[in-house]
Amino acid sequence: MPEEGLAEAFGVTEAARAKINLALHVTGQRPDGYHLLDMLVTFADCGDRLGFLPSQADAFTLSGRFGETLAGDGGTNLVLRARDLLREELGALAFPVHIHLEKNLPVASGIGGGSADAAATLRGLMRLWGMTLPVETLAGLALKLGADVPMCFESRPLVARGIGEQIEAVPGLPAFAMVLANPLKGVSTPEVFRRLAAKNNPALSLAPALAGSADWLDVIAAARNDLEPPAREILPEISEIAAILQARGALLTRMSGSGATCFGIFATMAAAQEAAAALHGERPGWYVQATETVSGGR
Repeated sequence: MPEEGLAEAFGVTEAARAKINLALHVTGQRPDGYHLLDMLVTFADCGDRLGFLPSQADAFTLSGRFGETLAGDGGTNLVLRARDLLREELGALAFPVHIHLEKNLPVASGIGGGSADAAATLRGLMRLWGMTLPVETLAGLALKLGADVPMCFESRPLVARGIGEQIEAVPGLPAFAMVLANPLKGVSTPEVFRRLAAKNNPALSLAPALAGSADWLDVIAAARNDLEPPAREILPEISEIAAILQARGALLTRMSGSGATCFGIFATMAAAQEAAAALHGERPGWYVQATETVSGGR
């Protein structure tokens, strides 16, 4: 179902923007095994889309390039879990709904696809059902669905700490022209964490940019993704992506999340589109997308 068809067929639609980890520092590990993280996160104009419509009975349908990947997912699908969790909170007034997911992002690719879908489901169903909940209650529901869901619910530039639940907006972060690329090969997140050389790394510092004394691009370049070196060991294509994007003029390249999606920041949107077209020509089987991220002042 094309995007325009989704808007025509469903009364309520929500964008599930791709989540980009501009930086990810692993700063410790809790006794329960969860890793402590400092993350600088932004969101791209590209992503999945969801439609919501009143129905005689609950229904869930899929389309999009990666829709078939989720077919038969049943109760493990985060969209359905978000629907059920929110309905549990709201009670009988949460009438049956047909949810359609246009799955445009690769699954388990480090750009928050499933988490963004769950967050968009919470936002969309609140609108469809005409309900409101306290901010704290919604944040708690989002966290139950996964550590990335609270930040995807916000879908704006932010810093997330702890396991991702401690969120602070970053209104000064500018928009970036960007190319996303993924070789459509999986990387095991537990294996990436297992291979980490150190789990108590220096915290993320944004002080120069927040004080206006340094360029954001320089501050991001001085940060890092601690998961990138072990992910490169597992999947050499991550290094290949970075090399190709750099050769095409990227000002900065980095892996997002636990991979395998990498991004390149470009000086202009035209440069990003040209690089994306060239990369798609070289690697037609990969996921490649030119996009622009949202600004903190949107």
